[in-house]
Amino acid sequence: MTGVRNGGDLVVETLEALGAKTVFGIPGQHALGLFDAMGRGNLHFVSSRVENNSAFAADGYSRATGEVGVLFLSTGPGALTSLAGLQEAYATGVPMVVVASQIPLEGLGARRKGMLHQLDDQKASAANVTKSQRLIQHASGIPSAIQDAWTEAISSPQGPVWLEIPQNVLLDPIMVPPVEDALAEAADNPPRVELIREAVKWLSTAERPAIIAGGGTRRGRAEKSLRSIAEKLRAPVICTPGGNGAFPWNHELSLQSWIEDEYMTELLEDADVLIVVGSSLGEVTSNYFTFAPRGRIIQIDAEPRVLESNRPGLGIRADAGQALAALDAALDAALAEPRQGHADWHGAPPETLVKETLAKVKARLESQDLGKELKFMADIREAVPSAMQTFWDMTISAYWAWSCWDAREGQFHSAQGAGGLGFGFPAAIGGAVGLETTGKPGSSARVLAVSGDGSAMYSISELATARQHNVPVTWLIVDDGGYGILREYMVGAFGKATATELARPDFVKLAEAFGVPAVRVAPEDVGDALRAGFAADGPNVVVVETLLRMFAPTHVEV
Repeated sequence: MTGVRNGGDLVVETLEALGAKTVFGIPGQHALGLFDAMGRGNLHFVSSRVENNSAFAADGYSRATGEVGVLFLSTGPGALTSLAGLQEAYATGVPMVVVASQIPLEGLGARRKGMLHQLDDQKASAANVTKSQRLIQHASGIPSAIQDAWTEAISSPQGPVWLEIPQNVLLDPIMVPPVEDALAEAADNPPRVELIREAVKWLSTAERPAIIAGGGTRRGRAEKSLRSIAEKLRAPVICTPGGNGAFPWNHELSLQSWIEDEYMTELLEDADVLIVVGSSLGEVTSNYFTFAPRGRIIQIDAEPRVLESNRPGLGIRADAGQALAALDAALDAALAEPRQGHADWHGAPPETLVKETLAKVKARLESQDLGKELKFMADIREAVPSAMQTFWDMTISAYWAWSCWDAREGQFHSAQGAGGLGFGFPAAIGGAVGLETTGKPGSSARVLAVSGDGSAMYSISELATARQHNVPVTWLIVDDGGYGILREYMVGAFGKATATELARPDFVKLAEAFGVPAVRVAPEDVGDALRAGFAADGPNVVVVETLLRMFAPTHVEV
């Protein structure tokens, strides 16, 4: 069969024609046709050690580059192992094309033939974590199916799309000629004209407008329109963890990302018109569902199921970029004069209100004996170059970063969409690979991953991947000997923690066993250690053994 074109070639050729450059995954028996075909193509393959980490890596690749992540999966256990990673991509709206192999055609359906890896309905398992699922039963259908999947993945609301191809369809010789071109353009998702008109009516007379910018703002590349609208309206802007970086951190209207703080909740509740872009006003954004706005809400989201899911309002189903651009243009036409002097928060200008509210947040934090935590996060921020992208696992450091991290010219990525452990390091590998592959000549591809010791163990095997591909990723592991945030939650709720403590591996020796340089430093030396890691070649690890605390919650009565 060597050199014979098969269904796998159609997969590879179509992906290349669509612009794919890199594929993540792990080979499997039913998927060998895919991997044989890659040997005749130009796709760069990055082999992870666990399929869930492959999904995180494809996710990180897409986030870092803005391109579609591509994932190859084997059948049954391999496909199922990827699902937690796909849940994160689906919840966050990351465009991915997932190609899973399947058992031979004759084994599909209700029969139980006892084939290796056989599932009753494999694609049904992916239904909760992907936008759609397709089974391709003939080689001639492969190019169109992949093209359609790519189009769906990049159309807002973006997300992963699942295809599966039986083993014999991938392996059998074909008569279909090589794929020469393929075209996938995102479906248009503009706002309805009458809804923009109504929103402008509300905003034209608003005295206390404010804006919550969620992750959809970044996915829709709406940053420029967001800033223009905020400045026209003189509206304070707060970013959710997913929206971090959508609005300049030090802008005079920026409430930054202190979304879980009572002072921010109070300010937003007092807005007479609140624009919510690319956010469901979910658990974190609503300060754990304590948020009770007294004004009217304009909610913009590409996913119709999000609209009014937590609060009634004027729901505008649209891509955030298209919606904010339309709203910005309509405000230009509607506002006969600049808003200077019109915004009035009970006698105070919004710029003053923003400054005073941030000062209150700072004072509250400084009253809680959090000097170590504040310095630790500040030292990391000072060490990280302004344009570097960072990837954060579900760990106390990340929960701090949700609120306090200034992304500057880089991008902030975390796993708050689904909230599963193990995202940080494999996503950073994917991001670094993507920046190396697609970045401008001479630009730095190095990224930072941040994990706790618990979440690090989910992806420790990917040290082998990082070493094999010499990926420029620095991995900061904050080791507190357990699931630190769960320990804190349990002590707060029950007075003691149960089953949160973990055996502490020697992460330095473990990394070195993979051939990855590693160092253990005290918390006060984290900045210097990171700077040294950033200056090195290939992957490296920085371990800090320390116990960090979270700031006190503001959604519970003390």
